[in-house]
Amino acid sequence: MDRMIAAAQFGQQDIARGLGLNVTDLTCLGFLVEASAAGESLVAGDLAERARLTTGAVTGVLNRLEKAGYIRRTADPEDRRRVYVVMEETAQERILEVYGPFYRRLAALFGDYDADEIAVLTDWFTRARALFNEALDDIREAVVTSPPAGEPRPHRG
Repeated sequence: MDRMIAAAQFGQQDIARGLGLNVTDLTCLGFLVEASAAGESLVAGDLAERARLTTGAVTGVLNRLEKAGYIRRTADPEDRRRVYVVMEETAQERILEVYGPFYRRLAALFGDYDADEIAVLTDWFTRARALFNEALDDIREAVVTSPPAGEPRPHRG
């Protein structure tokens, strides 16, 4: 499992580079693609929450994604302070140029399994993702409450 996670991390770096982005920008672009496919409209704050970034950091991400031609910002006609992030028409095609070969290999791999086996795999990955998120929340909480390096931990007991 650790090797698969490491391969995925290195792969994200390579894919990001292939799209002219950094990994954080690619992660945010992924959230935007996912929302677009679900028919959702995201604002910068939504993206900040999903990516666990500050709104200031997301502004930088959006500036870079817009400059690279992946997104555009559209003001909410009812609240001009609210800005929606919209995928550019060509973004999906550009993304699939890089991800396409990987997706085709995954489709071929899934072709080796029947519907019941795919249901088990789907369940496993869904539950594993939830466990990863819980564990990461615990790790982040521990980091926030830990003293700076070199300082003793508070005594409990």
